[in-house]
Amino acid sequence: MDQPKKPARREFLQLAGRSAAAGIAIGAAPTYANDPAVPPKTDSSSGRVAVSLIVNGEARTLLVEPRTTLLGALREELSLTGTKKSCDRGECGACTVHVEGRRVLSCMALVAMQDGKHVTTIEGVERDGQLHALQSAFIEHDAFQCGFCTSGQIMSGIAMIEEAKAGWPSAATSNVARRFAVGDLTNAEIRERMSGNLCRCACYPNIVDAVAQAAKRS
Repeated sequence: MDQPKKPARREFLQLAGRSAAAGIAIGAAPTYANDPAVPPKTDSSSGRVAVSLIVNGEARTLLVEPRTTLLGALREELSLTGTKKSCDRGECGACTVHVEGRRVLSCMALVAMQDGKHVTTIEGVERDGQLHALQSAFIEHDAFQCGFCTSGQIMSGIAMIEEAKAGWPSAATSNVARRFAVGDLTNAEIRERMSGNLCRCACYPNIVDAVAQAAKRS
């Protein structure tokens, strides 16, 4: 009996490729728990995902590429350019924003992972035309030169003061057994807690003074 002819290597690869493509096409259609009322979370034609945020008190919905950072979404999708892109590797702190009230390096956070969360940028810090106490202190103490790091410094400083109010110690805290208070914010404490924010203009003494003043006023 004649043995069936085996496909040539090229024919086999072509068959395998067509089968894989068919499998991908079949699996590409997203499912929504069989509920047509649930809006799609993914645009299958472009691979983009829908993300809903509360940004500076305003509800915003974005359709973004899954690898988009929070920094990229804020600057490029929402035109909130007060948050600066500098090192883009989580080292300088210029991109600091607040997510659910805590400081976050937005260049290191995927926006798709912030779905449903509250985000505050430097544009959302002032209230009814009144500067935040730390913004005013930065002006009074001349705590900036080029200004590129300033928005990140201010966002970090605001969150840092709130962390102190919540009793969080730092590496500079001498007695971690005692609950920390905002009145315990010495210059050494402020320098330690703000150490993740770099200033190429070396305005550190003025930044420390500004944060100390805002902490006292708070």
